[in-house]
Amino acid sequence: MVHLRASEVRQLLHNKFVVILGDSVHRAVYKDLVLLLQKDCLLTPSQLKAKGEESFEQDILLEGGQLGPMHNGIEYREVRQFCSGHHLVRFYFLTRVYSDYLKAILQQLQSGEHFPDVIIMNSCLWDISRYGEHSWSSYLENLTRLFGHLGQMLPESCLMVWNTAMPLGDKLSAGFLPPEPQPWTNALKFRVVEANFYSSVEAKNHGFDVLDLHFHFRRAQQHHLQRDGVHWDEYAHRQLSQLLLAHVADAWGVELPQRDPVGRWIKDGPARGERGQGAERQPLARRGQRTLSLPGPLPPRTCYPLLPLPSPRPPLLPLLPRQPPPIRFHQPMPQFLLCPQDACLSSDRPDQFSLSHFHSDGPFETDFMLGPQPPVPPFPTPRYHRQRAPVVHRGFPQYSPRGPYGPWRQPRPFRRRAPAHPKPRFQ
Repeated sequence: MVHLRASEVRQLLHNKFVVILGDSVHRAVYKDLVLLLQKDCLLTPSQLKAKGEESFEQDILLEGGQLGPMHNGIEYREVRQFCSGHHLVRFYFLTRVYSDYLKAILQQLQSGEHFPDVIIMNSCLWDISRYGEHSWSSYLENLTRLFGHLGQMLPESCLMVWNTAMPLGDKLSAGFLPPEPQPWTNALKFRVVEANFYSSVEAKNHGFDVLDLHFHFRRAQQHHLQRDGVHWDEYAHRQLSQLLLAHVADAWGVELPQRDPVGRWIKDGPARGERGQGAERQPLARRGQRTLSLPGPLPPRTCYPLLPLPSPRPPLLPLLPRQPPPIRFHQPMPQFLLCPQDACLSSDRPDQFSLSHFHSDGPFETDFMLGPQPPVPPFPTPRYHRQRAPVVHRGFPQYSPRGPYGPWRQPRPFRRRAPAHPKPRFQ
């Protein structure tokens, strides 16, 4: 996976409206995306733990949070928004995958001035742990209602991405859990796997994209899962953002920059050694400064010839010396004596005979060569060596390197595709 820098993320999401719906894990997804749109650095632990603050990295709190009562109940609300000249990102806190509150959110988005270009959504932990003994059956029913509603109201230009729930730890102590211990708490991590299966199947049946975060982070709990067993550190969330952006770029048919993948650099932090060292990961060393240093300069790209190289020429045969011209002799034919007894004549008359029946070993008027003939070569003797003219290749198109975001192929067929807007949409 290619690591995108802040400038490239701004270019990818230029004039786009992104909506993120989910619990506290997806609130961190929103924060990391807002931070990445502005600068190349990671979230701090205090920013990850903050809840309902009035402002985060130049965003605003629209509803809930510190504007109202702060609690851990199912009625908690928090709506945040980041708006720049060419980017709009909004977050809605959810405690249930489909409810009257979610229908009000969808109605607000549908009647607004700008409809979202991308919707990123997940809701699972609150659904299967905070709504009584019928939480599981209610969750499955609400999944069907949610995707059916989205299929009817979302336009073709909107890209809907359903994220599966992240893996859980063995011991859970997060604030969303009921205050009283429940017998099913220890089995919640296995219930999440089952819930991810049903939600992903339902999303695919309605033609929506699915990003399996549980699969990507299934082996990262040891180093990047927080002590509460639910939330993740800043390195995991940067990896999650890169996965989301790569998925969006693939859906839009955008070619990402050709750089070495730095997934291990994001997972293990900038304090790790060079690429190619031991595969085992050590626990991260916490540092006070969380600034994300950019990768080093790119290695020079190997240039290959655009035209095929000419094949090596066979060795030339040595030229034969020029032979002298033959010496010609002119010798008149001698007078033949007619002998009627020895010659074969066609008539008995001695003065008539046929040269066609005359055989003699005497010389005739012809050309003769002095000395033996030289061996005749299998091919005509060249008078001089002809140099081959240089081969000129014509008709090849001029090579122009591709830019980081030039369209390189047709976008893959998906249900919803976002058009580009030539003018800024947000003030």
